[in-house]
Amino acid sequence: MKGVNVQIICVGKLKEKFYIDGAAEYVKRLSAYCKLQLTELPEERLPQNPSRAQIDAALAREGAAVAARLPRGAAVVALCVEGELLSSEKLARRLDKWTGAGKNTLVFLIGSSYGMDPGLKARADLRLSMSPMTFPHHLARVMLLEQLYRCFKIEEGSGYHK
Repeated sequence: MKGVNVQIICVGKLKEKFYIDGAAEYVKRLSAYCKLQLTELPEERLPQNPSRAQIDAALAREGAAVAARLPRGAAVVALCVEGELLSSEKLARRLDKWTGAGKNTLVFLIGSSYGMDPGLKARADLRLSMSPMTFPHHLARVMLLEQLYRCFKIEEGSGYHK
């Protein structure tokens, strides 16, 4: 799995310094294991109390922007609350299986604070849930980066993963 291309496409920009610092630390650590590309796309602006139709339209526009950046032949993982719950070890094995089968690009999708377009979820090779609990939207990026680092450390056989 080492040397694989990892692309993370996020809707929304990190604003809080502690999220930015946490993400930067794992980006730095991951540089030893993969070529990482992180793409931030703008979140659609919605009124204070948007209707379901307004949310759905915004998610569709965000989804189109994300879909336009998906490389061909990549394994795509959509982070969503209704996705599959995997242990770190099982996630590492899944990523290793894909790279072993010739998928040298892994793409992870993080939607906006309102979620992700259903069409993006449907085309993903894996819908992954970080937890059934609710977390701040931007924390998902830091959690994903840490889990990716952990997956590389599991594959390496290091003591990082306990």
